Parts: sequence; C-alpha cells; structure tokens
Amino acid sequence: MFLVKVAEYMTKNVITVKEDDTVKDVIRLIRETGHNSFPVVRDGKLVGIISVRDIVGEDDNKKVKDLMTKREDMVVTSPEANIMDVGRLMFRTGFSKLPVVDSDNNLVGIISNMDVIRSQIEKTTPKKLEKIIKTYESLGYKLRVERGKVKVNKIKPTQSKIEADELLGRMYEIKKGLAEPVIVIKTKNDYYILVDGHHRAVAAKRLNIEELDAYIIYIDTDKKLGIEKTAEAMGLKSLDDVKILDDTNMDKVLEVKAKKVIKNDN
Repeated sequence: MFLVKVAEYMTKNVITVKEDDTVKDVIRLIRETGHNSFPVVRDGKLVGIISVRDIVGEDDNKKVKDLMTKREDMVVTSPEANIMDVGRLMFRTGFSKLPVVDSDNNLVGIISNMDVIRSQIEKTTPKKLEKIIKTYESLGYKLRVERGKVKVNKIKPTQSKIEADELLGRMYEIKKGLAEPVIVIKTKNDYYILVDGHHRAVAAKRLNIEELDAYIIYIDTDKKLGIEKTAEAMGLKSLDDVKILDDTNMDKVLEVKAKKVIKNDN
C-alpha cells in the first residue's frame, strides 16, 4: 500500500522561540502570527514547546524556559512517519499539531491536523491524472507530467458551466489550503488547458489568487488538441467565460457568502 510521509506535507519554515524569551515575546508572536503555540529550540534542537495555556496569567517578564512543556514530556513525530498514523495519534491525544524532529532531535518541521486532511484530499487527484494520461497515451501522444504552480490568468477552461454551491465550497477550501491540485495541459502558446478543476480555478479567480497548485501535462505535439478545439467552439477563452448556474443574481450571492466565510475564518 502506498504510504504518505509526514515530510511531504509538513511546514518546514517553523516559527520558534528561545528559552530566554519572555511571556511578552510570546504574546507578540501570537498577535503577529495567529498561532497558539511555538516550539522552543536551542541551536536547532527541540527542547520544549510553549502555548497560550502556559502563559495565561503569568508575568510578562517570565522566561519561556520556566513555563514550557519540556522535550521529555512532549509528543513528536518524524519526517518519515506515515501521515495517517500521525493523524490517529493527534486524534487520540487531542493535539492539533506536532513538532517534527529528525533522529538527532533537530526541529525540521511541524505537522497539523489540516495537513493530514489535505494529504487525504489530494490522494484522489493522482487517480484522475492517471486516467487522463492513459487516454492521451492511447491516442499515440508522448507526454510528461510535473507538479507545479500555474498562473490563473493563463488558464483556458474547457467546461462552460459550473454550480454555484460547489463554487462556494471550493472558495472555502482554497482559503483553508485544502483544495486539491487542478490538472492542466501546457500548450506551445504559453497558456494552460484546464482538464480538471473548473470550480477550483474559478474560485481562485474570484478570490484574486494569482497561482494554483497543479499537475502540469506536457504533450509533445504542435497540433491543437481536440479538447482545445472544443473549448474554442464554445467560445471559452478565459475563466471569465465560465457561466455560474443559479436562479438568483449569483455575483451578489457569492459576494455576500464569501464575505461571511472569510469573516468567520479570521
């Protein structure tokens, strides 16, 4: 069975504090980042963790080392661990995130319950991708696939209509970092034909997001693909040409709902 490792989804640039930092320093970081806990490091080694609960009611000048949970009392994981095992561990312990350390106790990342969820959502995309690849290979095309970022304004749709309710859901997923990658075909004319992910792409456009995570298929041909010709026949030149299906004034409805979603998440 294919196992997804923690290293594939952990955050590598971790905001940390030092043992001699004060409660005042931690409060400042909480306000700046919105995080509720921070690993404590000494020369790159994990020595503890400090959270909001540890500093409530404490003097501003009290040191982190006097309040933190020490390393020997912490639950941690490794970059090689199976992410689903880590998810089960989080569920049993109630922790929303765990520090990730290597065999020498160097802090190398942090993994959250959202990262675990995202890893499972994205598992569905490779199955779709494999089916698309097999289809084009059966037609005699040579191709290669890369994982990367694509400019939203360079995406050309191949679907003329999408559903309003699903669009709202994709806007929420994108904001929370849970959206799976779109699948596109790179053309010779420096734009991308959208094969899968129309709701995600339109959601990104409406949220003014410039780039989307994507599986990019490079096909070795100078000819226009059938999917591209069909899109042109439907008058689809950009994501703005995709119609949102709803009985009401969808622009107004989406604007109101999106503001509520974003307000509730902040």
